[in-house]
Parts: sequence; C-alpha cells; structure tokens
Amino acid sequence: GVRYYLQRSAVSSRQSQADHRPVQSQHNMRLGATVPNFKADSTQGPLEFYEWQGDSWVVLFSHPADFTPVCTTELGRIAVSNPKFVERNVKLLALSCDKLQDHTDWVNDIKSYCLDIPGEFPYPIVSDETRDLAVMLDMLDEQNKDNPDTAMTVRALYVISPDHKLRLSMVYPTSTGRNVEEILRVIDSLQLCDRLKVVATPASWTPGEKVMILPHVKDEDLPTLFPKGVDKVSMPSGKVYVRTTTDY
Repeated sequence: GVRYYLQRSAVSSRQSQADHRPVQSQHNMRLGATVPNFKADSTQGPLEFYEWQGDSWVVLFSHPADFTPVCTTELGRIAVSNPKFVERNVKLLALSCDKLQDHTDWVNDIKSYCLDIPGEFPYPIVSDETRDLAVMLDMLDEQNKDNPDTAMTVRALYVISPDHKLRLSMVYPTSTGRNVEEILRVIDSLQLCDRLKVVATPASWTPGEKVMILPHVKDEDLPTLFPKGVDKVSMPSGKVYVRTTTDY
C-alpha cells in the first residue's frame, strides 16, 4: 500500500541521486601527456603537485595497501635508494587509498624492516581515501576500474619530467614487486637521451655501455658528433642501421 509506495519512492530517489553524482574523470596518461596538477594530503603535509615538483623529475608510484608484505619491501627499498634518486634530480612520491594516519603508522614498520634506510623516511606518501587521484591517474586495473569506491590501486609507476610530461610508465600487478635498479636505469636512459638527442639505449643497457645512434643521423656527421669513434655492425640484409658508440 502507501508504505510500499513510499519505500519504493525513497529508493528510486536515492538511486536517481546516485545516478547523477559527478563522475570521476580519468586523465589521459599516455606517454607525452601532461600530468595534471593536484592537491593532496601526505605524510609530509599538504602538497600541490606542480609546486612540490619544482624543477625536478618525479617518480610517482602507487601501491595497493599499507601494512602488506610486498608493499613494505617496495617502499623500503625505494627509500634506501633515495640518495641515488637525489643524484639524478628525482623526487619520489608514493600513493595509495589508505588513511593518512595509516601511512604514518606504517612508515615505522617500513623503517623497522629496512634498517638501512638513511635518516628519516625520505619521501611523502599521499593519502587518496576518495580514490579521486587513483581514477584520474589511471591507477586501477580493469577488474576494479568501475568500482572506484572500493578498489585498491595497482603498482603503477610514472616517471615525470620537470615540464610535467609523462615520460615513462610501468604497471605491475599486486603480486609482483618492482625492481628499483630498473627504475634508476630507465631514468638514466631518459636523461641521457634528453641531453644527447641523437642516441637511444639498447636492451639491458646500463650507463657506460654502448648506445645506439639513431637512423636519421647522417654518416658524415658522425665524426663531429662522436669524435671518439663509432662502431658499425654489418647485417645480412646489407643495411647499415646498427651504429654504436660509448662517446657520450
């Protein structure tokens, strides 16, 4: 009767309001896109991303949850390597959907587990309880992307240059921890290729090893660009496109 009608009307009204809530928008996080500015609370206080970044590179990375084993190893090993990131003018910024107080309490566990962290915990951890940043920055997996109110972030990692451009992204599942040396390696590659725009780094490259000279560079320009020499590799096709050098 009337009670049933009123109950149905109330449910319909709530459903209508839910259907008209503002939809959280996902930003374009393809390589070369501008990473949007945002404000957030962190373990080192409130921050505005662009202001906080300044003229530095940034590694912005998410983890699924505080007080979990793999995440503890990841944030710990990254903290241990912080001096190496500082040498490269890189700031670190972590993010998950946990409460700020949980972040603060968890840092003590990380420091206890990774006793070789130098000094105080070196980088801020952002609290994204609303999951607004997780949605905007595309840090949810396919299974959870339509459930932003309950989803945990995956292990997304973005390398961002000082002009706020997304230069590299890595996305790992929750089951697989990241390799800190690989993060440093790709930053070395990006910064080298920004400085010397006629080379690229080959598979498994590390600093000091041979780099590849880009195909558009003319042979007659090689002595000027690389006075210490260039190696040319003969291929069965007869095409000369593998040219390497350590002169950088």
